[in-house]
Amino acid sequence: MTTSALLSVSGFLSSPSREVTRVTGCRSNFQSSFYGKFICNKSFRRTEVSRSYRGCTVVASVFGRRIQKRESVIPDPDYRIPIVLFGLAGGLVYADNLLAAAPIGLLGLLLLVQTTRVRFVFDSEALEVKVGEQLDESGENVFVGGKNRWKYSTFVNWELWWPNFPILVYFKETQTKPEGQVHFFPVIFNGKQLYDVMVERAGPSKTSGPKES
Repeated sequence: MTTSALLSVSGFLSSPSREVTRVTGCRSNFQSSFYGKFICNKSFRRTEVSRSYRGCTVVASVFGRRIQKRESVIPDPDYRIPIVLFGLAGGLVYADNLLAAAPIGLLGLLLLVQTTRVRFVFDSEALEVKVGEQLDESGENVFVGGKNRWKYSTFVNWELWWPNFPILVYFKETQTKPEGQVHFFPVIFNGKQLYDVMVERAGPSKTSGPKES
């Protein structure tokens, strides 16, 4: 998994045991317990490295892998599914089929409320379910337990049904239990945004990846 570190340094490596004592100009390289580079700004001139590193930034590369911090992505809410359910319930009421209209209408109402409050937050390392405008914690998962936060590295597979009008998003992860835990969520978010960020963060799904020839 890609790792990255961007460290601002002031007074770093002040130990007298360091062999590097002076830096001239704008750039100097050093080797320590991990490989890295000092990149100094133009105002940095001849000075004692062991005493001061003002104006310098360390860009560290661990095991030769560069680290990149990714911004959090929150897909926009999408009200299409509740609207369709309300329309279907209204049609059944018009047809005098109240027995079928009642559960469909209640489901539409539930999804409408959830669309206004539930958010999928994709941060740099995990997908987390949060609620409200302030993105509060959603608490423990009522079905399988544990926090509603799953690292991308534990995803086994995921799917979005159906891409043109997504209804459900499914994913299986091994964080909750080693043998794998399946999750289903109604797509009450912008389907394209959800699909794009899932491909980027969790990797291609079985249907979105390159087809075998």
